[in-house]
Amino acid sequence: MSWQMLLKLGGMRAALGVLAVRRACCHSRSAHTSPQTLEYKPIKKVMVANRGEIAIRVFRACTELGIRTVAVYSEQDTGQMHRQKADEAYLIGRGLPPVAAYLHIPDIIKVAKENDVDAIHPGYGFLSERADFAQACTDAGVRFIGPAPEVVRKMGDKVEARAIAICAGVPVVPGTDAPISSLQEAQEFSHNYGFPIIFKAAYGGGGRGMRVVREYEELEENYQRAYSEALAAFGNGALFVEKFIEKPRHIEVQILGDKYGNVIHLYERDCSIQRRHQKVVEVAPATQLDPHLRDRLTADSVNLAKLVGYENAGTVEFLVDKHGKHYFIEVNSRLQVEHTVTEEITDVDLVHAQLRICEGRSLPELGLKQDKIRINGYAIQCRVTTEDPARGFQPDTGRLEVFRSGEGMGIRLDSASAFQGALISPHYDSLLVKVISSGKDLPAAAAKMSRALAEFRVRGVKTNIPFLQNVLSNDQFLYGTVDTQFIDENPDLFNLKPVQNRAQKLLHYLGHVMVNGPTTPIPVKAKPSSIDPVVPAVPLGDPPKGFRDVLLKEGPEGFAKAVRAHQGLLLMDTTFRDAHQSLLATRVRTHDLKKISPFVAHNFNKLFSIENWGGATFDVAMRFLYECPWKRLQELRSLIPNVPFQMLLRGANAVGYTNYPDNAVHKFCEVAKENGMDIFRVFDSLNYLPNMLLGMEAAGAAGGVVEAAISYTGDISDPTRQKYSLDYYLKLADELVKAGTHILCIKDMAGLLKPEASRLLVSSLRDRFPDMPIHVHTHDTAGAGVAAMLACAEAGADIVDVAVDPMAGMTSQPSMGAIVACTKGTKYNTGISLEKVFDYSEYWEVARGLYAPFDCTATMKSGNADVYENEIPGGQYTNLHFQAHSMGLGHKFKEVKKAYVEANKLLGDLIKVTPSSKIVGDLAQFMVQNSLTRAEVEERADELSFPLSVVEFLQGHVGIPHGGFPEPFRSKVLKSLPRVEGRPGASLPAMDFEALEKQLRETHRDDITPEDVMSAAMYPKVFHEFKEFTTTFGPVDCLNTRLFLDGPKIAEEFEVELERGKTLHIKALALGDLNKAGQREVFFELNGQLRSVLVRDTVAMKEMHFHPKALKDVRGQVGAPMPGKVVEVKVKEGQKVEKGQPLCVLSAMKMETVVNSPLSGTVAKVYVKTDSSLEGDDLILEITE
Repeated sequence: MSWQMLLKLGGMRAALGVLAVRRACCHSRSAHTSPQTLEYKPIKKVMVANRGEIAIRVFRACTELGIRTVAVYSEQDTGQMHRQKADEAYLIGRGLPPVAAYLHIPDIIKVAKENDVDAIHPGYGFLSERADFAQACTDAGVRFIGPAPEVVRKMGDKVEARAIAICAGVPVVPGTDAPISSLQEAQEFSHNYGFPIIFKAAYGGGGRGMRVVREYEELEENYQRAYSEALAAFGNGALFVEKFIEKPRHIEVQILGDKYGNVIHLYERDCSIQRRHQKVVEVAPATQLDPHLRDRLTADSVNLAKLVGYENAGTVEFLVDKHGKHYFIEVNSRLQVEHTVTEEITDVDLVHAQLRICEGRSLPELGLKQDKIRINGYAIQCRVTTEDPARGFQPDTGRLEVFRSGEGMGIRLDSASAFQGALISPHYDSLLVKVISSGKDLPAAAAKMSRALAEFRVRGVKTNIPFLQNVLSNDQFLYGTVDTQFIDENPDLFNLKPVQNRAQKLLHYLGHVMVNGPTTPIPVKAKPSSIDPVVPAVPLGDPPKGFRDVLLKEGPEGFAKAVRAHQGLLLMDTTFRDAHQSLLATRVRTHDLKKISPFVAHNFNKLFSIENWGGATFDVAMRFLYECPWKRLQELRSLIPNVPFQMLLRGANAVGYTNYPDNAVHKFCEVAKENGMDIFRVFDSLNYLPNMLLGMEAAGAAGGVVEAAISYTGDISDPTRQKYSLDYYLKLADELVKAGTHILCIKDMAGLLKPEASRLLVSSLRDRFPDMPIHVHTHDTAGAGVAAMLACAEAGADIVDVAVDPMAGMTSQPSMGAIVACTKGTKYNTGISLEKVFDYSEYWEVARGLYAPFDCTATMKSGNADVYENEIPGGQYTNLHFQAHSMGLGHKFKEVKKAYVEANKLLGDLIKVTPSSKIVGDLAQFMVQNSLTRAEVEERADELSFPLSVVEFLQGHVGIPHGGFPEPFRSKVLKSLPRVEGRPGASLPAMDFEALEKQLRETHRDDITPEDVMSAAMYPKVFHEFKEFTTTFGPVDCLNTRLFLDGPKIAEEFEVELERGKTLHIKALALGDLNKAGQREVFFELNGQLRSVLVRDTVAMKEMHFHPKALKDVRGQVGAPMPGKVVEVKVKEGQKVEKGQPLCVLSAMKMETVVNSPLSGTVAKVYVKTDSSLEGDDLILEITE
């Protein structure tokens, strides 16, 4: 089309616009000038043709006036509260979609006629601004509580409303003179006026069908979306187009008119805080509004209403630009959602007024004269919705597991579906409750609102409450003015304080265990003891000073000197780590360690240290106990401030099973020291010096005490075994002392040190290093541990490791009680009270019963001296025993042990401690499973598929073993595989902790601590799964161990302390039957209130078909961002797509969302079709790159 034709067309449209204005003015003036003879007709029964909170609002007003009430409801709303609040309730729209039911005029009129309804209140939304509905009421002889049908038509037709406004002398925004019917018309308008422009639904409001377009490329997509939304919401997709005013304030004026030509205003409301053109927070009156502008706005509103003969309640809406110029937008010929704030500041009940006006009362008769209307203070309304601000306000649906509202002076609540057990449907608006606060000024009203919102507890669905709280604390909101871009220009509003939801999450966890059994793998079928351990009496006040006070005062060097100068034998207690790693599969929880910690601090201050961290406890805490290992360290440190803590550091492997960049090891030690760690026992599984030196350097640089550990194997007292001779150990000790260790440790991880070897090794080290503290660690697998440690003491050792008696022996450390008793009265006296050891033992004897499902005694009844032959480390001995039984090889454990000896020889006779011990164990089980002898393995090494750990060891990923790698075995296994030369971690690039932290914040959205970053650095997958678990199930470390493992019994009552001063009282009530969704409802009583949770039965789920979920960590899987229905699928299988390309359109709560492609690639599979109903995260399609 030529520009001349466009110009001509534009002139014709302008002419038509002028004609429309003239007609509107003439018709409006004549509409109410004829004299009317009216009489008062009382209303006896009112129907509300709506649902939710507005229906209840009208019912309450009717009840106050003695009017009987009638509700209507759709098939999907049978459980909604509005039908229960009315005197009568009737189903409408049988068989129709949810929204269509409330738009079905014939059904509504039929119900009204059949039940003698005098008047119908339309509420807001749905049919409230449909002139045909108002006319249908009139034709049926039922009064419409609102303006006359013709006025509704004029005001609902935004083009005619514009014309009337122009006639009334009210400024308007440039826009089309009639609804547009094609994309081409929108293109013409944008050509004439430029961008930005805005589409608006011609037959409704509330933000539906409203889209801002800033560029020509966005025009077609937004036109289609606006048309589709308007059609779905109002039954008519007609749109009109306006020039978009940038950053205006949205001010609206409340008006009331009667049947006699009287019109008054009730001042204005500021509705500028919006998202997607829907109001979120409303304020009355508008803050910092120029009095002259207020007068112009109210005068224009009254004049406009009088011009059309407006009757009943209505709102005139304006945009106010930054220069103070106002523009008419539209008239809403109905009650507004935010009418509440006007009621609060004027003390006028608008619904009462609507009803009385409909009966024929005049405004003066109702005492409503303009000079009597006064503003009293400020009011704020917050719309609490089931939307997630962190995900672009996507609607959330589900069941309200908990609902507790905020109340008190200055707070009003208008709600409907907000109650425990309510189902939030995707079919309707996401409004949950309207909260209205009032105060003498805006800050006072905001303070009351903030307090009320803080009292809310909504569980089961996401809400926008954290976002609303941020708005209310924003200085611009409190003390300045806001415009419609306020949310977009204040990204800090989305720094949302996470909702803790601890109690409900714990109920979910308990319900899950009750339905599905333990969440942590259980090695044997044994139940935790039902008896809880009793903590011995602890005196009040601070614990006595201990060796940690020496360390804090003198530093690592002074501490080492004090240890060497100490008279008597010092003990390290391994009960908090290695003892339970050896006996109970590392499963002892922080809960039980914390309970006994104060007793230990007060009665065992003469301990050299407590080993309580590092090694396997780090990943097991997250992986199986769902605890943060750092939190364990922090809490134990606060409870035991006087005894040094010791951890196990795997040299260059830190607390992992792989190599890390050097800066990761350094950073780990630094963070551990900051959190209360004191002594770092540094070892390497192969005694590979370069790996040990890195760990020593990292621990020393962090300010810790460095205890370099020589891992012991073989038997130096046996002259026939010379690979690991006394000379080997002395030379290694020379290197470690030269490197600056503060303490020298002998780490006898398999308990191979016989008394004679102990005397020989320790005395040789003592002679060579007279000033160096010597610390000996062993296991009691063969039963000779106490004898060996006493021999070490006699030979000059300063410290030996022990465990409390019930946690000692077998594959654990020697008995604390035995060592204390044997040294009593000698120069090796430990200074520890044997009576206190008995008290300590009593606690652990009962506590151990809680871990019966993990206790090594379930399958292993004693230690075994064959450890001198197989050299299996204590902790691994237990684990291998469990693994053999779980794999059906329990009867072959003797063979596994023999195979361990052969596997060790195959690999060249290794130092065996994590991870080298695991490599030997993996090869041993491989040999047993495949019935292979050592000779057969050597012969077939080039064809067998070895465990990955074995292959990586031979490649050099763990380090270089003493004596080198076994040949030709290594070459036959590796063939052409690459080999690592030198220290494995030396070639790794430095870890970028800032990038890792950023990634973690993007993934987990909550506060990420430096400790979290280190956990993710050590164990990325385990940490991610731990965070996912705690997000779902909360702080399970608060539960006692029996509840954690086995869940409560029906009718059992118990307490859970969330934190000091916050205790939950819980009673398990009942377990429900399986429902169609594969769930069981589990009932509890929480703090005296009934609670229930729905838990998926994992066994039953396997037999039922469900829509697959998108996996968050799989890039090409595109999930539904919210629950809803598929409106349109825009791609097909095999189609190539670009990043950002629209894939499909979802509709939920009458809003449409376009799901875009997160990456470029090819559509591999589509899982949905048009009209598919989806839950959040349901898989939509898969894209391959």
